[in-house]
Amino acid sequence: MMLKNKDLSSVANYTFEAIRQANEKTRNVLSVEEFGVVQSYSNGIAWITGLPDAQMDELVRFPGNKLGIVFNIEEQRTGVVLLDNYSGFRAGDEVHRSGRVVDIPVGENLIGRVIDPTGKALDSKGPLINTKRMPIEREAPHILDRAPVKVPLQTGIKVIDALIPIGRGQRQLIIGDRQTGKTAIAIDTIINQRGNGVICVYCAIGQRGSSLVKSIAELSDRGAMDYTVVVIAEGGDVPGKIYIAPYAATSIAEYFMEQGKDVLIVYDDLTTHANTYREISLLLRRPPGREAFPGDIFYIHSRLLERATHLRDENAGGSLTALPIIQTQAQNISAYIPTNLISITDGQIYLSPDLFQKGVLPAVDVGKSVSRVGGKAQLSAYHAIAGNLKLAYSQFEELEMFSRFGTRLDEKTRKTLSHGQRIRACLKQAQYKHLAVQEQIALLIALSAGLFDEIPLEKMSEAEEVVIEATSHIPQEINDRLIGGDSLSEADNEVVLQLLKKYLQKVEASDGSNIRGHTTEDKTR
Repeated sequence: MMLKNKDLSSVANYTFEAIRQANEKTRNVLSVEEFGVVQSYSNGIAWITGLPDAQMDELVRFPGNKLGIVFNIEEQRTGVVLLDNYSGFRAGDEVHRSGRVVDIPVGENLIGRVIDPTGKALDSKGPLINTKRMPIEREAPHILDRAPVKVPLQTGIKVIDALIPIGRGQRQLIIGDRQTGKTAIAIDTIINQRGNGVICVYCAIGQRGSSLVKSIAELSDRGAMDYTVVVIAEGGDVPGKIYIAPYAATSIAEYFMEQGKDVLIVYDDLTTHANTYREISLLLRRPPGREAFPGDIFYIHSRLLERATHLRDENAGGSLTALPIIQTQAQNISAYIPTNLISITDGQIYLSPDLFQKGVLPAVDVGKSVSRVGGKAQLSAYHAIAGNLKLAYSQFEELEMFSRFGTRLDEKTRKTLSHGQRIRACLKQAQYKHLAVQEQIALLIALSAGLFDEIPLEKMSEAEEVVIEATSHIPQEINDRLIGGDSLSEADNEVVLQLLKKYLQKVEASDGSNIRGHTTEDKTR
């Protein structure tokens, strides 16, 4: 029987539809997955054959659900950096692509937690329950999205807040030899943010477990874990986990910044991070350069620290302040990695081993320390005092060196030396003993006015306690102006001076015991 054209068209449409449905079912049943094979493995680096479409920084999965990052893409093989300790790898094991880059869980539920750079909980509070993940490598905010740094980040440390101010959104380097108090300054700054609305992220990079336990215990005991996230990569972890730690911590901090909050992040320390990247690069057969570091060592730190900024109000108005820590050898701040980071950051706080050995703690070398943001991120009440104080302290340090030759000194020089000694004594500060803004201003006013010049050096700690006690009696309207960032008028300054003179008379009349019940012994860290 002959079919008409209309009937032929219906049969053809039915056939094509049947084929389409069959293909759709086949597509749902079958899936294509790309995998490679482990060629060799050692020191946290695996060489993989296969994976022709793998991309840089992509996550790959090994047997046992172990993870690695694609770091080198060559014509015949792929270099993968492992993120997990695993000794059971063998040549011939299959490696599967994940199709995504390394990411980290973010959110409010991370506050108070201790995690590793892959997002695994390291504390005893159970697994993380999160609703959002962010890649650890993110583009830094554009220039037009950034606002000027104007709001101070108070550390509670006199010498820093007065002479080397830090602003919210600034990148301030903490640099010095080992065991000079770098971590102590960072921990003090985190603790001082209590009640200031600042979220803190502490990133420990390749540190010993005992040091980490001590730091976390201090943060917990002083209530700082209520607003702090701790990201840890221990010294015994694989190089890949140590390398991604600061990037993962920064993504966590950026989540809060993009919610309009002020965030402080501490990288402790980037010397270990640079050494780890050098190790990875050499194992991957990348060409070594100066001091065996690869050519892109500057880039890995610049793309990290460029993410710290203060956003404009239309972009939520949050800020991310970075305090990277770097270790020098034999006070050599002109070495390769220190000079790189000095050029990337907005200033440095230099800690001198000589001052540390003399007991001048915190051992901040005012002459070598600088804040390139300067007074723009400092309360106005500091301005009239801090500039003269820094000049007087610099003159004292030069005269002190000159006076060691035994030359006879005139009366003016002796007074300058005596005044400088009181400045140095006043800038000493015990760890965890933070000072509020009005307490710092009162001490600086007393120094500038020479009220401490007649106080014996052995009674300086007692005199400081008396001045701090006197601040509770400063009129409330003056306190409001101090904290609000207004400058003190001459009348306000005179009121404070007369109050301090009245209280300092107690020190001169005392028999050497501390009025507030403490010993006169100078308490240092």
